Order: sequence, then C-alpha cells, then structure tokens
Amino acid sequence: MLRPASFAIGQWVEPGAEARAIHGPLDGSQIALAGGAPLDVQAMLDWARSTGGPALRAMTFHERAKIIKSLAVYLSERKEELYALNHLTGATRRDGAVDIEGGIGTMMVIASKGRREMPDGHVYVDGGIEGLSRSGQFVGQHIAVPLQGVALHINAFNFPVWGMLEKLAPTLLAGVPAIVKPATQTCFLTEACFRMIIESGLLPEGAVQLVVGGVGDMLDRLGPQDVVSFTGSADTALHLRANRNLMAQSVRFHSEQDSLNATILGPDVQADSPAFAQFIKEAAREITVKAGQKCTAIRRIIVPEVMVGAVGEALCDKLAAVTVGDPSRDDVQMGALVSAAQKADVLAKLTALDAETRNLTGDPQAGDFVGAGPAGAFLRPTLLQCDDPDAAVAVHEMEAFGPVSTIMPYRDLSHASALANRGGGSLVASLVTDDPMVARDVTLNSAAWHGRLYITGANNAKDATGHGAPLPHMVHGGPGRAGGGEELGGIRGVMHYMQRTAIQGSPDVVAAITGQWSPGASEVKGPDHPFQRTFNEITIGETLHTAPRKVTLDDIEHFAHFTGDTFYAHMDEAAAKANPFFPGRVAHGYLLLSFAAGLFVQPDPGPVLANTGLNGLSFQKPVSPEDSITVRLTAKRKTRRTDEYGEVAWNVTLTNQDGDQVAEYELLTMVSYSR
Repeated sequence: MLRPASFAIGQWVEPGAEARAIHGPLDGSQIALAGGAPLDVQAMLDWARSTGGPALRAMTFHERAKIIKSLAVYLSERKEELYALNHLTGATRRDGAVDIEGGIGTMMVIASKGRREMPDGHVYVDGGIEGLSRSGQFVGQHIAVPLQGVALHINAFNFPVWGMLEKLAPTLLAGVPAIVKPATQTCFLTEACFRMIIESGLLPEGAVQLVVGGVGDMLDRLGPQDVVSFTGSADTALHLRANRNLMAQSVRFHSEQDSLNATILGPDVQADSPAFAQFIKEAAREITVKAGQKCTAIRRIIVPEVMVGAVGEALCDKLAAVTVGDPSRDDVQMGALVSAAQKADVLAKLTALDAETRNLTGDPQAGDFVGAGPAGAFLRPTLLQCDDPDAAVAVHEMEAFGPVSTIMPYRDLSHASALANRGGGSLVASLVTDDPMVARDVTLNSAAWHGRLYITGANNAKDATGHGAPLPHMVHGGPGRAGGGEELGGIRGVMHYMQRTAIQGSPDVVAAITGQWSPGASEVKGPDHPFQRTFNEITIGETLHTAPRKVTLDDIEHFAHFTGDTFYAHMDEAAAKANPFFPGRVAHGYLLLSFAAGLFVQPDPGPVLANTGLNGLSFQKPVSPEDSITVRLTAKRKTRRTDEYGEVAWNVTLTNQDGDQVAEYELLTMVSYSR
C-alpha cells in the first residue's frame, strides 16, 4: 500500500486519520492512502516567503539554472523508479515517457535557456534603454525581478511528473519558491519524483513544498506577491478564480485548461498521399496516448466533405488494431483511464453526445481487455461522426476526457476555420496540408482562437514533434476556454513569476541596477589595454578610446576590388551623388568595421580567446574619402559561460572627425578567467 506524504516546513507529513483511499484503474483495488493530515498552511506560506524566497533570490539566474539542470540529471538517473509506479496511473510505458522523460527534458530546456538568454545576475533587462531627455542624462529601462511571494501550483491528474516539473523549472529559475499540489488520484507518482528532488539536496530550504490532499484555506491567505498556476478543467478553474481573496488581493492566476482541440485535413490532401497517412497516424495517436487524457488531445477531426468516408474508414481500421489492457505489458498499446470515476464521466459525456453524433467504432460496454478484467477503468478507442456540425452544440462545448474524438465535415477553408473556432479557444489546433497558402488562410482565420497552430505535411512529417507535444521553447496555452493563460514559452514562462518594472534615472543609476553599461553612463579607464585583462579584472564601463584613422579613396577602391563589393555608391561619384543617402562616393560599412577592429585590437596573446559575435550593427552616417574615424570600446556586460571563461559584451561606437557617430554595434568576446 502506497502512502504518499506531504512535505511541509522541511518535514515529511504522513497521511492522517482522514486519509483518502485511492483505487487503482486496473482492477479497482485500493493502491494508496493519501492526505488527511492537518497542515499549517500559514506556516508553509511563511516558510516559503521568509526562507525559500530569500535563498533563491540571493542566487543569480545562472546559479539557479545550474541547479535546475543538476536536478534534471539527478531525476534522469532515477527515472526507472518512476516508471515502476507509472502503470498504476493506467499509463503504458510509452505514455510514461511523455510524462517522466518529457518533464525532465523540459527542465533541461528551461535551464539551458536560462543560461543562454538571462543575465548572470539578479535583474533581468527587458528591452533597450529609452531616452527620456535631450541631454541623455535621464533615461528609462524596463527590468524584471522575482516576486517576493510564493507560487502555488495546482496540477491535473494526467501528467503527475511533467505537470509538476514544467511549472517548477520556470518558477525556480525566476527565484520564487513553490508549493506543489498534485491531483490526489496520481499523487503517489508526483510524490516519488518530489522525494527525489528533496533527497538530491540541491535546492535551498523552503524552495519547494508538497501538499498531498487538500490545500485547506491556503487560497484565502495568498497576497499580491503570490501566484497561482493551475492546470485542469474549466469548471475547477472557474471555482478557483472566483475565490474572493484572490480577486481582492489581485493574486496572479495562470490557468491552462482542457480544451476542444481540433485538427483540420487540408483540401489539397488526397487519400493516397503521404500527408493523408500522416493525418491518420496523428489523429489515432492523439486518441490513444494516455487513453486520450491529454489537455492537448484531438477532440474534433475536421475534414473536407468528400473525405469524410475515407478518413472514417482509415481511422476505424487504425483504432481497431490498438490493443487495450494492462499498461505494464509490452504488448499493450493503450492502458486505462485514471480511475473508475473518470471512466464514468467519459461514458456520461458519450451519452450526452448521442443526439449529435453516431458511433463509428468503439463499444463503451466492451469488457475484453488484454491482461485485465472488466472491473478496470478501460475503454475502447471511440470514434464518433457529426454529420451536421453547424447545427451541433455539444460537440463544440463538451469534452469527453478520454479516448474519444469526433469527425465532422467542412465545405471550404473558411468553414473549416469557423468550426475549429467554435471550440471557444483551444490549446492547439493542427492542420495537415502541403499547400502554404492553405496554411496561411487557416492561420489568418483561426490563429486568434488557438494557443498553438501545428502545421505539417509530407515534407516535414518526419521532423514534426506531434500535435499534442507542447515544447518548453514555445508558449503552451490558449485563449478563451483554454484558460486565457500561458505556460512554458521559454523565458516568457519565467516572467510569469517576476514583476516587470520601469526604472527611470541617470544612465549611471540604471547601470548600477542592471549591471549593464549604456551610453551616457560613466566610463572607466583601465590600467592597461582591456584585451590584456582577465574576465574578472575587466570592470563594467571600462573604456578604450582609440587614435583616429583617415579613410582614403585608395582604401575604398582596394577594399572594393579585394572583396568584390563594387556597389556604385563606393565606385561611381555621379551615381552616388544621385542617391539621397550619400554625398558622393562613400566607404563600405564593412571596411569601417575592419578599420575599427584594427584600431582597438591588441595583437599580443592574452586572456581574450575569441570574438564570437556581433549584434545590433547600425550605420548612422556615411563616411567619405578623407574622413577620419575614432573608436570607443566599452565593457557593457559580463556573463560567465564555463568554468574556464566568460563572455564580455562590448559597446563599440565609431565617430568621425566632427564627433558625429557613424556606426554602433555590440561585440562579443570570450575571455579567460586567468592569464
């Protein structure tokens, strides 16, 4: 008998006298006792805010990213312990891979993006400097800093591992402690993964806590620095959103809800084409993976009128071949729903859909399952057909959260988009087509109703990730019925747990806050050439001003013939003068960059290992023959990359003999920590 425990204020809390019995989906027998122990929720919140939050905020984004990566590696090394419990949720090993390895992979991606896209500091800089005065001594900058509260994660039953890890990764990267509340039916798998996180010893005290069972009156105790992130049904989300305290305290509420996702077969796809085969494969997979218990599962299959028969026949054949039964067996392709109650709910929804649909395949009363008896929460993959989707209501509003999907015909592309949009907002809609203009038409007509559009055809089928596979690189969420929120989305997901603030002041003040130099801030003269100084020795604002260099007509002509760039503005005086941008023949922009490098580079071996990039290049004023250029090189920001070297970003500006700026860019160099 499993006894998943809560983890509160640094202690494990075993199930109490009022613990709830959890009955397994395979035969209905009791497999666990969970919850029932009184938790001091105020003390949990206080511990997170006063202990976990300060400890996380004391770290830089990169330090937190390294911990998240280490956690992912730690969990990956122990994933077989999670797979050993996976079948008790009704899931096959293939289903478990989406949940377990998908969650671990999500942590790896978020950690990687944190190292690449966020600063090695405590303040996230959002966008560029805004000049607010003519003198340049009063500027604005948007920043983001961690909220000083706690994130309450309320997760659904269908992904007990991924659901926890995909929220934890961006929350911890932001520097905010979390309290995880898994769905009770599958909490034993969440608890097993959470226990590994605690045993790793990688996180500071108070960074994470776990509530198995109810959260009591925790929602009534949250404040304006706290966040609620919810995944589950629209009804539950509505109930939570309506909490008076959440509204009164303006508590941030992010909701990702189950939705009536759709897939559309393009009018260009023929029944004998590779794209058609891909469409059938994708639809069948979305019906059967996790026994259809996915918030991204395809619920409505929208196809051209002339293709309804072909699609129905192909899908029926595909689904009839699916073996359903004990998910621990290698010969089983689809397991059980998560519980008898969930099966009863799906059967009730099927009954409600009877008036608008007819059954093509899938007997709800079937009882012959591989390695399993009739007492389990098993259902055959079920395919319905709605012949009049315009008059139908329930198929666009009611979701049977199981292995159920409905085929419906469309007349033209605008009709197809309209049907997809009638779901009232989805997490994802997909389109199978080989015609880019079909993709454009559907996108323009329906993108506003979907968080993600997944478009595949014969050319990219092998590379495509899958209709129902949310990736941590991109936003996972959607409008309307889907919750109106966002999850994942790389750094966008991290921003859910941070406050965006506009700071205004002098360039020196902004530089002190952000750790990044900007034009107008004070310059620092180093003791020697900056390229002879180690990463640790270089200071933000350290500046080198070079001697001037004259640009001659011979220089321009030599560069033109050497490179092959004989554009008329560099070679033909009359043609150049006819161009409103130029006073006559002008120097190549890349010639100026080459001269700039020659002016500021120190040629001797030293800590600078390599130039690795050039960002934001812009030219402000042309340079004519006999003009001179001078370069200012300023250390803008520093980012540790490995144990041996870090990245220094330099602001580079080129000015002419009159002091007018002619070009600007950001130069990236890798600099050693030692000489």
